[in-house]
Amino acid sequence: MSRQLLEYHPVIGYRFIPNVKARVPHEAGGYLVQVNETGFRSNRPFLRARTPGYRRVLIFGDSFTAADAVSNVQRYSDLVEAKIPALEVYNYGLPGTGTDQQYLVWREFAQDMEHDLVVIAPLVENIRRVLARYRPYVDETGSERVYAKPYFALDENELRLHHVPPRRTPLLAHELTAEESEAVDRGGRFQPLRRAVSALGAKEVLQRLTRYQPVPEYDSPDTPGWRLMRAILAQWVRAIGKNVIIMPIPLYQHVEETSDASRYQARFRELAMELGCTLHDPLPDLLRYSPAQRRRFRFENDIHPTPEGHEALASSLAPIVEQLLDAQP
Repeated sequence: MSRQLLEYHPVIGYRFIPNVKARVPHEAGGYLVQVNETGFRSNRPFLRARTPGYRRVLIFGDSFTAADAVSNVQRYSDLVEAKIPALEVYNYGLPGTGTDQQYLVWREFAQDMEHDLVVIAPLVENIRRVLARYRPYVDETGSERVYAKPYFALDENELRLHHVPPRRTPLLAHELTAEESEAVDRGGRFQPLRRAVSALGAKEVLQRLTRYQPVPEYDSPDTPGWRLMRAILAQWVRAIGKNVIIMPIPLYQHVEETSDASRYQARFRELAMELGCTLHDPLPDLLRYSPAQRRRFRFENDIHPTPEGHEALASSLAPIVEQLLDAQP
């Protein structure tokens, strides 16, 4: 997502520029981004009170929810709305964020909004982002600049918020201390090796042969990443109080079966049982499609969902949303 579409925010770090409307170049031919006055992608304003006669769902997530690479009306959130009569869905997705910043989005913009259901949709990779204190960005000169992000840390099992307000201006990578450099989100392990394998065109074959694990932070309930992610989600769900769906969005490696999903699935099952909220895992539904169809759920180069991928997510999520809404008095 182009930084030209985003502006600084003193709590979250950034949001979309309110009321911007722009066509973004993309390998698929480009897509339209339309933002409302609150600073989130939507073709309409976000109003505190429900529309009379309508039920309302709030959805939170990162670029897979926002959603990079497709226009607003093609997103799974908008497709869920179209599948269920008398429903309005407010999409608070924000590209590049972790579950920590998504929780802050809810606190800053949505906790007082009338609603019937909340969907928290963390891309499973978000577990790395909650551990990060900085995000890198390559500017127009090719220099890497590093932006501070708000983050939580566990202090004797209590969440403490740091970097609020985050530094407004970026740092050059060499300006960080050694400790700070370790807290930059680099997008996973073994970056040089991953780039070399991708350049050779052997990435998917190698992943399938080695059963590559892209998110080892879920391997145990006691990893630092999961303990922090779990604490953030637990505090968030308890603050909402009721009618919450947690929907972990799988990586393409899980959808295309080059990586094992069982460990992250186990962590989210344990958490949902503890919190008494609804867990909706879309992966079993996605795996019912043929391998050729699943490959079309992402673009040729961009790993974000295609319109076909969003339709599959919507078809998985809509029945559980409708079931929970209909069960409410």
